[in-house]
Amino acid sequence: MKNLTIRQLRYFEAVAQEGHFGRAADLCAISQPAISVQIKELEQSLGMALFERSARLVRLTPFGEVFATRARKILQSVDDLGDLSRAAQDGLAGKLRLGIIPTIAPYLLPRIVGNLGLSFPDLDLHVRETLTDKLIAELVDGRLDAAIVALPISEPSLTEWPLFSENFVLVRSLADQHKSVPDTASLREMRLLLLEEGHCFRDQALSFCNLRPNLPRDGMDGSSLSTLVQMVGTGLGVTLIPEMAVALETRSADVAVARFAAPEPARTIGMVWRKTSPLVDQLPQVAEVVRASADAMRDGQDQG
Repeated sequence: MKNLTIRQLRYFEAVAQEGHFGRAADLCAISQPAISVQIKELEQSLGMALFERSARLVRLTPFGEVFATRARKILQSVDDLGDLSRAAQDGLAGKLRLGIIPTIAPYLLPRIVGNLGLSFPDLDLHVRETLTDKLIAELVDGRLDAAIVALPISEPSLTEWPLFSENFVLVRSLADQHKSVPDTASLREMRLLLLEEGHCFRDQALSFCNLRPNLPRDGMDGSSLSTLVQMVGTGLGVTLIPEMAVALETRSADVAVARFAAPEPARTIGMVWRKTSPLVDQLPQVAEVVRASADAMRDGQDQG
């Protein structure tokens, strides 16, 4: 068997992760034919097929599943060596792979990117926006260095660093703006528009309304907070959104925003990372930049 290369393993991991050669090629910033050739050469070196290929689907073979586990450990060790080098430097520099959930990214990410650039000029920030479960899996596997999520996560291998709390507000039609704010019992009787399954914010909203996630609902689901607010503007129902989303999402919709009576529904946002990460001394510095970014955003909203 010929020597395997780290590059081949990264290409393999990308195809295994995406289940698609085209998307994997985009992720690796190479052409689809190039990544296909590299995977083919890898399979020839191993003498075994790693993927089952069809017109619509690429999936790991049984051998590919075993190989993926070993390859991930090798790549994580390689990444840890790079992290160890970065940790030994005076300031945080090099690649930082940061995950963030979709109900935070559009509102806070621009400030985070700008402030991290000012605080750490030599930092090469790579951002991954996706759902919490995927972020945690990628973090545990070593594909991310840290992630900004709603706490708690309760994963023993991760450090949780609370950053700030924010309340949820009610978004309803302009025609209802003079009505009293419904309590949880009344809200359960209304058509409540929520994010589709997989979003932690959906579960938090259901919890506030004392609704079980697996029960049938007379509501509709959206893929983003923007969609939900626009649906409310057309009179389809009501929804809950986090305070940080209010300014951006309601500026072009015919909706009214109201606060709930105390105790208001809220979430705690924090940053998480592996307890074994070589960057454990540097990541709290990143977390504090994120905290300061959120504080500045809230101060700007209060003044507005």
